Amino acid sequence: MQALARFTLRVLGWSLEGRRPDAKRNVLLAAPHTSNWDLPFMLAAAYAFGIRPSWLGKRELFRWPFGGFMRWLGGIPIDRSRSGNFVAEAVERFTQGEPLTMVIPPSGTRSRAPYWKSGFYQIARGARVPVVCSALDYRRRVATIGPALALSGDVGRDMDAIRSFYEGVSGKYPERTTPVRLVEEDREPTGKAAAGGA
Repeated sequence: MQALARFTLRVLGWSLEGRRPDAKRNVLLAAPHTSNWDLPFMLAAAYAFGIRPSWLGKRELFRWPFGGFMRWLGGIPIDRSRSGNFVAEAVERFTQGEPLTMVIPPSGTRSRAPYWKSGFYQIARGARVPVVCSALDYRRRVATIGPALALSGDVGRDMDAIRSFYEGVSGKYPERTTPVRLVEEDREPTGKAAAGGA
């Protein structure tokens, strides 16, 4: 799969920057998310880096006849009907101790929104795993992955490190890009409150 993914990306004119993170359990940020093309390119890039990606989806997606295929693609069914269940179930997955790269598009939408959603931050803090930034830069046609970042709990400082990675990255539709910022940063002047929301 890794060789096939690398070959496919090369044929399509894409190159890779960075390397697979050493952390066997991590939350992988997929940003910016502005197009339906992001998913196939993200999956190809993950395999090219030697990563078996997992992602969270509502349990209805995993019903017959497509449930097996969704799981094969790395899907993890969750029940989003209960408040807070998204984060709780994601954290629970990490407690099982197996290698896990959980891919989360923090904007939560292909359209421009005022803020990133902070579910990724809660999951990483709750599971005590690092955050790994990844990006598809359509302007340069480069899929890149950064180092593992251990979150400190200082939201402003942690987000500054994440913002630094995404500076200058261009999604397929730049005008749809959601700013790399959490609403919690504007609520808390010190940036030290725990991020909330999903």
